[in-house]
Amino acid sequence: MGNTVAREDFEWVYTDQPHADRRKEILAKHPEIKALMKPDYNLIWVVVLMVLAQLTAFYLVKDLDWKWVVFWAYVFGSCISHSMTLAIHEISHNSAFGNCKAMWNRWFGIFANLPLGLPYSISFKRYHMDHHRYLGGDGIDVDIPTNFEGWFFCTRFRKFIWIVLQPFFYAIRPLYINPKPISRLEIVNLLAQLAFDVAIYYLWGVKSIFYMLAGSVLGLGLHPISGHFIAEHYMFLKGHETYSYYGPLNLLTFNVGYHNEHHDFPNIPGKSLPLVKKIAAEYYDNLPQYNSWIKVLYDFVMDDTISPYSRMKRQLKGEVKQD
Repeated sequence: MGNTVAREDFEWVYTDQPHADRRKEILAKHPEIKALMKPDYNLIWVVVLMVLAQLTAFYLVKDLDWKWVVFWAYVFGSCISHSMTLAIHEISHNSAFGNCKAMWNRWFGIFANLPLGLPYSISFKRYHMDHHRYLGGDGIDVDIPTNFEGWFFCTRFRKFIWIVLQPFFYAIRPLYINPKPISRLEIVNLLAQLAFDVAIYYLWGVKSIFYMLAGSVLGLGLHPISGHFIAEHYMFLKGHETYSYYGPLNLLTFNVGYHNEHHDFPNIPGKSLPLVKKIAAEYYDNLPQYNSWIKVLYDFVMDDTISPYSRMKRQLKGEVKQD
């Protein structure tokens, strides 16, 4: 339990990320993939149904004993909440209404955010675009842990605690690594969320509020779906910075597991990423991949050579453009 991992710094690289070059190669060889670059209108109805499902759950838990509120928050609410964050991820790429209706996507993201309890959608969009443009960029990509995280969470027990506290670190890391001025839409997101939370409390009481917030925190912490946070970019194999997952939990996560495919083609909705893999199989079949996010979490904790430092990091050159 007390073993210290060997890594003492990030893996610094001085090459460009591989996704842009692979995208060019694939499109040259398989131009038919361009036909997949269109909105997924089914996403709209799925998100609406998810919001309605959570509203129903808020009502149903209001009179339960606390032990059952906690139980359902983890068993059901956490799954819906984490799935909704990945719906918001899809919406951040304008997958719901298309690039020509960018503001429709922003407003829809605020709507999808409501059952999470905490404002998230607009800020996520701003930082997530940086993650795609400048993958691993020092001081830009807030998906990279801080030096403190890498230094402190260096034993099996501490890495376990780090997984539990992932929602906390994802929330505060942007403020430390790459703080941005608050935008008008972020204020709108905050006010809409506060109004929604107050309405839920007024209508159904503190147990519904607890269920909502606990589901979000639990779903993004020690939860099978949370394996994707580590599976996507933590370097279990030296030289590979993005990994795909092809297991069944993709059904709940809008295919976020198809992560090499997603970084290669961020303008293709998650629904169509399995087709990208099928069409360009020669580019993806031999890349490192996972079939279990639970095993990823277990290996991260138990492998004494892996820690929050196990990420590729880049010193960016030239002009950096951020949202």
